[in-house]
Amino acid sequence: MREITLSQAVNEAIAEEMRRDDTIFLLGEDVAEAGTPFKILSRLVEEFGTDRIIDTPIAEPGFAGIAVGAAMTGSRPIVDLMFGDFLFLVMDQLCNQAAKAHYMSGGKLNVPMVLRTNMGATRRSAAQHSQSLHALVAHIPGLKVAMPSSAYEAKGLLKSAIRDNNPVVIFEDKLMYQDKAPVPEEEFLIPLGEANVKRDGTDITLVAISSMVQVAEEAVDRLSAEGLSAEIIDPRTIVPLDEETILKSVMKTGRVMIIDEGHQSFGVSAEIAARIAEKAFYHLDAPVLRMGAMDVPIPFSPVLEDLTVPTADRVFELARQAIQGEI
Repeated sequence: MREITLSQAVNEAIAEEMRRDDTIFLLGEDVAEAGTPFKILSRLVEEFGTDRIIDTPIAEPGFAGIAVGAAMTGSRPIVDLMFGDFLFLVMDQLCNQAAKAHYMSGGKLNVPMVLRTNMGATRRSAAQHSQSLHALVAHIPGLKVAMPSSAYEAKGLLKSAIRDNNPVVIFEDKLMYQDKAPVPEEEFLIPLGEANVKRDGTDITLVAISSMVQVAEEAVDRLSAEGLSAEIIDPRTIVPLDEETILKSVMKTGRVMIIDEGHQSFGVSAEIAARIAEKAFYHLDAPVLRMGAMDVPIPFSPVLEDLTVPTADRVFELARQAIQGEI
Protein backbone atom coordinates (compact mmCIF):
# COMPACT_ATOMS: atom_id res chain seq x y z
CA MET A 1 0.00 0.00 0.00
CA ARG A 2 1.27 3.50 -0.77
CA GLU A 3 2.30 5.84 2.05
CA ILE A 4 1.30 9.50 2.06
CA THR A 5 1.54 12.32 4.57
CA LEU A 6 -1.31 13.43 6.79
CA SER A 7 -1.35 16.70 4.84
CA GLN A 8 -1.77 14.85 1.54
CA ALA A 9 -4.51 12.68 3.07
CA VAL A 10 -6.54 15.72 4.11
CA ASN A 11 -6.06 17.30 0.68
CA GLU A 12 -7.18 14.09 -1.06
CA ALA A 13 -10.24 13.69 1.14
CA ILE A 14 -11.43 17.23 0.43
CA ALA A 15 -10.79 16.96 -3.31
CA GLU A 16 -12.58 13.63 -3.61
CA GLU A 17 -15.60 14.86 -1.71
CA MET A 18 -15.77 18.14 -3.67
CA ARG A 19 -15.71 16.20 -6.95
CA ARG A 20 -18.51 13.97 -5.64
CA ASP A 21 -20.77 16.74 -4.32
CA ASP A 22 -20.90 20.25 -5.77
CA THR A 23 -22.68 21.61 -2.66
CA ILE A 24 -19.36 21.36 -0.78
CA PHE A 25 -17.21 24.46 -0.53
CA LEU A 26 -14.32 25.46 1.71
CA LEU A 27 -13.59 28.80 3.31
CA GLY A 28 -11.02 30.26 5.64
CA GLU A 29 -7.95 32.44 5.90
CA ASP A 30 -5.21 31.85 3.27
CA VAL A 31 -6.86 28.69 1.97
CA ALA A 32 -6.79 29.46 -1.76
CA GLU A 33 -3.54 30.67 -3.32
CA ALA A 34 -1.54 30.12 -0.10
CA GLY A 35 -3.06 26.70 0.62
CA THR A 36 -2.94 27.51 4.38
CA PRO A 37 0.29 28.24 6.29
CA PHE A 38 0.88 24.47 6.44
CA LYS A 39 0.25 24.09 2.65
CA ILE A 40 -2.41 21.45 3.31
CA LEU A 41 -4.84 22.76 0.70
CA SER A 42 -2.32 23.44 -2.05
CA ARG A 43 -3.63 23.18 -5.63
CA LEU A 44 -7.30 22.82 -4.63
CA VAL A 45 -8.09 26.32 -5.88
CA GLU A 46 -6.68 25.46 -9.33
CA GLU A 47 -9.19 22.63 -9.66
CA PHE A 48 -12.25 24.07 -7.94
CA GLY A 49 -11.83 27.82 -8.38
CA THR A 50 -12.35 30.71 -6.01
CA ASP A 51 -16.13 30.18 -5.86
CA ARG A 52 -15.56 26.97 -3.89
CA ILE A 53 -12.16 27.57 -2.25
CA ILE A 54 -12.78 30.93 -0.65
CA ASP A 55 -10.22 33.18 1.02
CA THR A 56 -11.84 35.15 3.83
CA PRO A 57 -10.88 38.26 5.78
CA ILE A 58 -9.33 37.78 9.22
CA ALA A 59 -12.79 37.54 10.76
CA GLU A 60 -13.34 34.10 12.24
CA PRO A 61 -16.81 34.78 13.72
CA GLY A 62 -17.94 36.14 10.35
CA PHE A 63 -16.91 33.26 8.13
CA ALA A 64 -18.00 30.69 10.71
CA GLY A 65 -21.43 32.33 10.67
CA ILE A 66 -21.48 32.24 6.85
CA ALA A 67 -20.82 28.50 7.04
CA VAL A 68 -23.63 27.90 9.55
CA GLY A 69 -26.12 29.76 7.37
CA ALA A 70 -24.96 28.02 4.22
CA ALA A 71 -25.24 24.62 5.89
CA MET A 72 -28.79 25.37 7.02
CA THR A 73 -29.80 26.21 3.44
CA GLY A 74 -28.44 23.25 1.50
CA SER A 75 -24.65 23.55 1.27
CA ARG A 76 -22.01 21.44 3.01
CA PRO A 77 -19.29 23.93 4.01
CA ILE A 78 -15.84 23.09 5.34
CA VAL A 79 -14.42 25.78 7.62
CA ASP A 80 -10.63 25.93 7.84
CA LEU A 81 -9.69 27.47 11.18
CA MET A 82 -5.99 28.31 10.92
CA PHE A 83 -5.15 27.44 14.54
CA GLY A 84 -7.23 25.58 17.09
CA ASP A 85 -6.54 28.40 19.52
CA PHE A 86 -8.91 30.56 17.44
CA LEU A 87 -11.84 28.41 18.57
CA PHE A 88 -12.57 31.01 21.21
CA LEU A 89 -13.48 33.43 18.41
CA VAL A 90 -16.10 31.11 16.86
CA MET A 91 -17.66 29.56 19.95
CA ASP A 92 -20.99 31.35 19.58
CA GLN A 93 -21.45 30.36 15.94
CA LEU A 94 -20.28 26.80 16.58
CA CYS A 95 -21.73 26.05 20.00
CA ASN A 96 -24.83 28.27 20.16
CA GLN A 97 -25.89 28.14 16.51
CA ALA A 98 -24.52 25.09 14.67
CA ALA A 99 -24.82 22.71 17.61
CA LYS A 100 -28.35 23.75 18.59
CA ALA A 101 -30.17 24.45 15.31
CA HIS A 102 -31.42 20.88 14.86
CA TYR A 103 -32.76 20.72 18.42
CA MET A 104 -34.30 24.20 18.47
CA SER A 105 -36.05 23.68 15.11
CA GLY A 106 -37.66 20.43 16.19
CA GLY A 107 -35.52 18.52 13.71
CA LYS A 108 -36.44 20.67 10.70
CA LEU A 109 -32.93 22.13 10.27
CA ASN A 110 -29.61 20.37 9.89
CA VAL A 111 -26.17 21.97 9.93
CA PRO A 112 -23.92 19.65 7.89
CA MET A 113 -20.71 21.60 8.29
CA VAL A 114 -17.15 20.56 9.14
CA LEU A 115 -14.75 22.72 11.10
CA ARG A 116 -11.16 21.63 10.47
CA THR A 117 -8.50 22.90 12.82
CA ASN A 118 -5.36 21.81 14.61
CA MET A 119 -3.91 21.22 18.05
CA GLY A 120 -0.65 20.37 19.75
CA ALA A 121 2.37 21.83 21.50
CA THR A 122 6.16 21.40 21.10
CA ARG A 123 6.21 23.50 17.90
CA ARG A 124 7.63 26.54 19.72
CA SER A 125 4.58 28.65 18.94
CA ALA A 126 3.93 29.92 22.50
CA ALA A 127 0.77 30.00 24.57
CA GLN A 128 -1.70 31.35 21.99
CA HIS A 129 -0.84 28.94 19.15
CA SER A 130 -0.11 25.65 20.95
CA GLN A 131 -3.29 24.65 22.77
CA SER A 132 -5.29 21.43 22.51
CA LEU A 133 -8.87 22.58 23.03
CA HIS A 134 -10.90 19.55 21.94
CA ALA A 135 -12.44 19.14 25.40
CA LEU A 136 -14.19 22.50 25.02
CA VAL A 137 -16.28 21.46 22.02
CA ALA A 138 -16.68 17.86 23.21
CA HIS A 139 -18.64 19.35 26.12
CA ILE A 140 -21.31 20.77 23.79
CA PRO A 141 -24.26 18.49 22.85
CA GLY A 142 -24.91 18.55 19.11
CA LEU A 143 -21.27 18.53 18.00
CA LYS A 144 -19.22 15.53 16.93
CA VAL A 145 -15.47 15.62 17.53
CA ALA A 146 -12.87 13.62 15.59
CA MET A 147 -9.19 13.18 16.52
CA PRO A 148 -7.17 11.51 13.75
CA SER A 149 -3.91 9.84 14.79
CA SER A 150 -2.41 9.26 11.32
CA ALA A 151 -2.90 9.99 7.62
CA TYR A 152 -5.19 6.95 7.35
CA GLU A 153 -7.53 8.20 10.08
CA ALA A 154 -7.34 11.77 8.81
CA LYS A 155 -8.67 10.82 5.38
CA GLY A 156 -11.30 8.31 6.50
CA LEU A 157 -12.68 10.46 9.31
CA LEU A 158 -12.76 13.64 7.23
CA LYS A 159 -14.73 11.99 4.43
CA SER A 160 -17.25 10.66 6.96
CA ALA A 161 -17.47 14.06 8.63
CA ILE A 162 -18.20 15.83 5.34
CA ARG A 163 -21.05 13.41 4.64
CA ASP A 164 -22.51 13.67 8.15
CA ASN A 165 -25.62 15.78 8.63
CA ASN A 166 -24.35 17.12 11.95
CA PRO A 167 -21.65 19.70 12.64
CA VAL A 168 -18.31 17.93 13.09
CA VAL A 169 -15.07 19.40 14.47
CA ILE A 170 -11.82 17.71 13.43
CA PHE A 171 -8.57 18.37 15.27
CA GLU A 172 -5.34 17.48 13.44
CA ASP A 173 -2.05 17.55 15.34
CA LYS A 174 0.03 20.17 13.54
CA LEU A 175 3.27 18.28 14.19
CA MET A 176 1.95 15.28 12.24
CA TYR A 177 1.25 16.97 8.89
CA GLN A 178 4.41 15.50 7.32
CA ASP A 179 4.13 12.10 9.01
CA LYS A 180 3.48 9.28 6.54
CA ALA A 181 1.20 6.26 6.91
CA PRO A 182 -0.30 3.63 4.59
CA VAL A 183 -3.49 4.96 2.97
CA PRO A 184 -5.49 2.98 0.37
CA GLU A 185 -5.88 4.53 -3.06
CA GLU A 186 -9.46 3.25 -3.30
CA GLU A 187 -12.21 5.08 -1.44
CA PHE A 188 -12.80 4.26 2.21
CA LEU A 189 -14.61 5.80 5.17
CA ILE A 190 -14.00 5.48 8.90
CA PRO A 191 -17.33 5.66 10.77
CA LEU A 192 -17.52 8.32 13.47
CA GLY A 193 -17.71 6.59 16.84
CA GLU A 194 -15.61 3.52 16.00
CA ALA A 195 -12.37 3.06 17.98
CA ASN A 196 -9.36 1.12 16.73
CA VAL A 197 -7.30 -1.44 18.65
CA LYS A 198 -3.83 -0.38 17.52
CA ARG A 199 -1.96 -3.03 19.52
CA ASP A 200 -3.12 -6.11 21.40
CA GLY A 201 -1.92 -6.61 24.96
CA THR A 202 -2.80 -8.21 28.29
CA ASP A 203 -1.24 -6.25 31.16
CA ILE A 204 -2.57 -2.70 30.71
CA THR A 205 -4.74 -0.67 28.33
CA LEU A 206 -3.44 2.64 27.01
CA VAL A 207 -6.22 4.83 25.63
CA ALA A 208 -4.29 7.32 23.50
CA ILE A 209 -5.80 10.31 21.71
CA SER A 210 -4.49 11.83 18.46
CA SER A 211 -0.66 12.08 18.39
CA MET A 212 -0.51 10.42 21.80
CA VAL A 213 -0.96 7.14 19.89
CA GLN A 214 2.64 7.50 18.68
CA VAL A 215 3.77 8.34 22.21
CA ALA A 216 1.98 5.23 23.49
CA GLU A 217 3.49 3.04 20.78
CA GLU A 218 7.00 4.10 21.73
CA ALA A 219 6.25 3.38 25.39
CA VAL A 220 4.77 -0.02 24.53
CA ASP A 221 7.91 -0.98 22.61
CA ARG A 222 9.92 -0.32 25.76
CA LEU A 223 7.44 -2.24 27.90
CA SER A 224 7.66 -5.19 25.50
CA ALA A 225 11.43 -5.19 25.87
CA GLU A 226 10.89 -5.80 29.59
CA GLY A 227 8.39 -8.59 29.00
CA LEU A 228 5.32 -6.47 29.70
CA SER A 229 2.27 -6.39 27.40
CA ALA A 230 0.16 -3.28 26.72
CA GLU A 231 -2.90 -2.77 24.55
CA ILE A 232 -3.38 0.53 22.72
CA ILE A 233 -6.84 1.88 21.94
CA ASP A 234 -7.21 4.84 19.57
CA PRO A 235 -10.73 6.25 20.12
CA ARG A 236 -10.50 8.18 16.79
CA THR A 237 -13.56 10.20 17.84
CA ILE A 238 -14.21 11.46 21.34
CA VAL A 239 -17.81 12.36 20.43
CA PRO A 240 -19.31 9.89 19.85
CA LEU A 241 -17.04 7.80 22.09
CA ASP A 242 -16.74 4.06 21.45
CA GLU A 243 -17.18 2.98 25.07
CA GLU A 244 -17.67 -0.66 24.16
CA THR A 245 -14.19 -1.13 22.70
CA ILE A 246 -12.53 0.72 25.58
CA LEU A 247 -14.42 -1.16 28.28
CA LYS A 248 -13.81 -4.53 26.62
CA SER A 249 -10.08 -3.86 26.66
CA VAL A 250 -10.06 -2.65 30.26
CA MET A 251 -12.02 -5.70 31.39
CA LYS A 252 -9.38 -7.88 29.75
CA THR A 253 -6.25 -6.16 31.09
CA GLY A 254 -7.51 -4.90 34.47
CA ARG A 255 -5.43 -1.72 34.24
CA VAL A 256 -5.77 1.44 32.18
CA MET A 257 -4.11 4.78 31.47
CA ILE A 258 -5.65 7.56 29.35
CA ILE A 259 -3.15 9.76 27.50
CA ASP A 260 -4.22 13.11 26.07
CA GLU A 261 -2.36 16.29 25.12
CA GLY A 262 -5.17 18.47 26.42
CA HIS A 263 -4.81 19.94 29.90
CA GLN A 264 -5.40 17.19 32.42
CA SER A 265 -7.90 18.96 34.70
CA PHE A 266 -11.56 18.74 33.62
CA GLY A 267 -10.58 17.25 30.26
CA VAL A 268 -11.21 14.29 27.98
CA SER A 269 -9.04 11.97 30.04
CA ALA A 270 -11.20 12.70 33.09
CA GLU A 271 -14.40 11.87 31.19
CA ILE A 272 -13.06 8.57 29.87
CA ALA A 273 -11.68 7.69 33.31
CA ALA A 274 -15.07 8.39 34.91
CA ARG A 275 -16.88 6.12 32.45
CA ILE A 276 -14.39 3.31 33.09
CA ALA A 277 -14.77 3.73 36.85
CA GLU A 278 -18.56 3.63 36.55
CA LYS A 279 -18.83 0.68 34.17
CA ALA A 280 -15.76 -1.49 34.73
CA PHE A 281 -14.85 -0.83 38.37
CA TYR A 282 -14.94 -4.46 39.49
CA HIS A 283 -12.63 -5.50 36.66
CA LEU A 284 -9.87 -3.08 37.73
CA ASP A 285 -6.72 -4.29 39.49
CA ALA A 286 -5.28 -0.77 39.87
CA PRO A 287 -6.55 2.81 39.91
CA VAL A 288 -7.47 4.43 36.58
CA LEU A 289 -4.47 6.51 35.53
CA ARG A 290 -4.40 9.69 33.44
CA MET A 291 -1.68 11.67 31.76
CA GLY A 292 -2.33 15.03 30.13
CA ALA A 293 -0.66 18.39 29.65
CA MET A 294 0.28 20.37 32.74
CA ASP A 295 -2.32 22.91 33.81
CA VAL A 296 -0.23 25.89 32.69
CA PRO A 297 -0.20 28.02 29.53
CA ILE A 298 2.11 26.35 27.01
CA PRO A 299 5.56 27.99 27.40
CA PHE A 300 7.58 29.37 24.49
CA SER A 301 10.83 28.10 26.00
CA PRO A 302 11.66 24.76 24.32
CA VAL A 303 12.94 23.23 27.55
CA LEU A 304 9.85 24.23 29.49
CA GLU A 305 7.43 23.40 26.66
CA ASP A 306 8.74 19.84 26.40
CA LEU A 307 8.04 19.34 30.10
CA THR A 308 4.38 20.28 29.83
CA VAL A 309 3.09 17.43 27.61
CA PRO A 310 3.08 13.63 27.93
CA THR A 311 6.20 11.82 26.72
CA ALA A 312 6.98 8.19 25.97
CA ASP A 313 9.38 8.11 28.95
CA ARG A 314 6.66 9.21 31.38
CA VAL A 315 4.05 6.86 29.88
CA PHE A 316 6.46 3.93 30.05
CA GLU A 317 7.40 4.57 33.67
CA LEU A 318 3.82 5.05 34.92
CA ALA A 319 2.55 2.00 33.00
CA ARG A 320 5.42 -0.12 34.32
CA GLN A 321 4.65 0.91 37.89
CA ALA A 322 0.96 0.08 37.42
CA ILE A 323 1.68 -3.36 35.96
CA GLN A 324 4.17 -4.22 38.68
CA GLY A 325 1.82 -3.16 41.47
CA GLU A 326 3.81 -0.11 42.55
CA ILE A 327 0.76 2.15 42.29
